[in-house]
Parts: sequence; structure tokens; C-alpha cells
Amino acid sequence: MSTTAPELLEIRDLRVSYRTSEGPLPAVRGVDLVVRQGEVVGVAGESGCGKSTVASTVLRLQPKDAQVDGEVLVSGADVLTMRWGDLRALRWADASIVFQGALHSLNPVHRVGDQIAEPIRLHEPSLDEAAVTRRVRELLEQVGLPGGRDRAYPHQLSGGQRQRVMIAMALACRPRLIVADEPTTALDVMVQAQILALLSDLVRELGVGLVIISHDLSVLADVCDRVAVMYAGRVVESGTAEQVFADPQHPYARALSTAFPRIGDPGARYAPAGLAGDPPDPRDLPTGCSFAPRCPLVTEACTESEPVLRELPGARQAACIRVGAS
Repeated sequence: MSTTAPELLEIRDLRVSYRTSEGPLPAVRGVDLVVRQGEVVGVAGESGCGKSTVASTVLRLQPKDAQVDGEVLVSGADVLTMRWGDLRALRWADASIVFQGALHSLNPVHRVGDQIAEPIRLHEPSLDEAAVTRRVRELLEQVGLPGGRDRAYPHQLSGGQRQRVMIAMALACRPRLIVADEPTTALDVMVQAQILALLSDLVRELGVGLVIISHDLSVLADVCDRVAVMYAGRVVESGTAEQVFADPQHPYARALSTAFPRIGDPGARYAPAGLAGDPPDPRDLPTGCSFAPRCPLVTEACTESEPVLRELPGARQAACIRVGAS
């Protein structure tokens, strides 16, 4: 993927915290991310690392109790500071999202065709109903479903079919950027592979930019151009998908890489390596590196200060004192 392609999304020093009865809860702590046209960028990490918060902030969908700082530029416009009318015009038309859990994201009492049609009617009011129906059925066929399934209710579709409906909805107004938040959650392995292949094909055919959020680094390695690994609200490693999966530099990225069996790997017959401990409480982060309490390579120096992302050969970065030191 050419680095000269237009930047569709640029996140600069994003910081998000939530107000709670026990004080501020920092969910995202200074994240930078760039997505270019025709590029697939993955964001990986365990539950609670902040990746879904990053996804929701791209379209300013965070809850009202969130305190957000930094910049989120979609095609050069800062989503965090734009007026409501401009934000409404941007959603679905310039950038859209595939929400986690299609069963809970689709309205159970409305036909799926009507739900796909809603953003079309909002952004293209000049279209008559016949044209809207044609567009809806074309979208369904584009994602591998018969056009006539527009009359179905969500409960009449399988999990994979519902996820395809969500993707069709995200494509409804021909956006340049799509954010997919855990798009394969609760799907079996075969359907998961079909959904990921569909997303990859759409990026190639339509030239959109795609952000995929997932806890499974092996999934991202198959479909992404670049990957950012998050831990405790920060990016701790980034690089090409091949670099991060095959040769991770940060101990946490290494743990994610070995957490799932690899097809064709003789060692996959054995249980994948585990990672002891739990992610830290965001309200009570340890001194120094936030991964230090779980890191098998921890030293006393790791607890003294939080490491910054260091530039490494091959246009990659890692936030660990063991790598890239002069």
C-alpha cells in the first residue's frame, strides 16, 4: 500500500477518560493512528485496552460522560470540534461503522432493508423509494446476500447474514472510511473467514480505508496492511501486519501473537502459550511500564518510567526499553 495515498483518518494524541463515582477512568492515553485510502489497519488488544473507545471516537459516538482530548481528523476535518450539523453529514456519508454484535445493533422490529435504507434516505433525500429499494438490494447482493432478503427481520437471519447486513449498511452512502469494531465476534471460524474476506475484497474494489478492531492478532495478520497493538490505553507496538505477527518486538505483542494456534504450524497441536495476570486497573496504573507486572522479561528499570514508542528499522515502533535503545 503506497504511503502517498490520501490520509482518510489521522488520530493525534487521542486521550479519552470516563467520569465515574470513583474518579476519572483513563481509557485511551495518547494514541496516534493514520489510515490511508485503500489501506486496512488493525487495532489489537485484550478487552479493556481502549481499542473500542478509539473506534467509537472516530465518529464521536462516545458517551456523554467521556472527556476527550486530541484530534480525530476524517478527510482533514476534526470530528471532535465540528458542529452537530457537520457531524451528522459526515456520519455514514464520509465515515461509517460496523458495530460489534449485529444482533444487538439491528432493530429487531424493523426489516433489515428499512434499516439499510435509513441512512440513504437521510443523506440522499432526492431519491425516490424505488431507487432506494434498488440501492438496498444491490448492497445486499454486494455483500453476498440475495436482494430479496431486504424483507427479512434480523431474527430470520443467521449470525453471518446479520453481519453482512451491518456491512451493507456501512456501505449504504458510499463512505471513504469504514471502522469495523470486532466484526467477527461470536461467529464460527468458517463464517469469520468469509466476513474478513468480504471486507478485504471491498477495500480492494472500492478503495476505501478500513479500520478493524479485534482481540485476535492472528485474524488481523491475515487481512491488514498495518497493525497497532494496544495495552492499557496506549499503542505499545505498530508496524506492518507481517512484522507485528511474525516478529513482535514488544513482550505484550509477542504474547498476543502466540495466544492462538497457527494453521499449518506443527506446534499448533499443543495448547497456545498463555499470559499470566490481568490488565491493570486504569485508575491505578503501575509505576513505569504498565505491562511490567505481567512481563516475563521485566527488570527494575521497567518500573522507573513509562517507555515511549521508539522508532525501529522497517518503519515500525515499539514501547519497550529493551528495543531501539541507542
